[in-house]
Amino acid sequence: QVQLVESGGGLVQAGGSLRLSCAASGGTFGSDSMGWFRQAPGKEREFVAGISWGGSRTAYTDSVKGRFTISRDNAKNTVYLQMNSLKPEDTAVYYCARTTPYQEPSEKAFVSWGQGSQVTVSS
Repeated sequence: QVQLVESGGGLVQAGGSLRLSCAASGGTFGSDSMGWFRQAPGKEREFVAGISWGGSRTAYTDSVKGRFTISRDNAKNTVYLQMNSLKPEDTAVYYCARTTPYQEPSEKAFVSWGQGSQVTVSS
């Protein structure tokens, strides 16, 4: 059974940075595209970023382009989300997600999510 465990969330001032990590166990991490979603209070969950199984292809939602960077370390079964220049509107619970093997990291390809990590950006 695949488990995804997020860490690294917290409270930060606007303009600051945080790095989220997601440790995966079980499954086929090295063959799965990975991604990050977020859900703000009263809003639907939205796709933030995705990375292909080998790490050569990435995708971002427009609102985070140039500020967030997704990366992965297949030797450590871990995916990261580096978040810079944070804004109050980035406040949300951030979820790590995975696809089934060899699927491109498009929004609709993700099939399972972790429990989430709270990110709060104060103004």
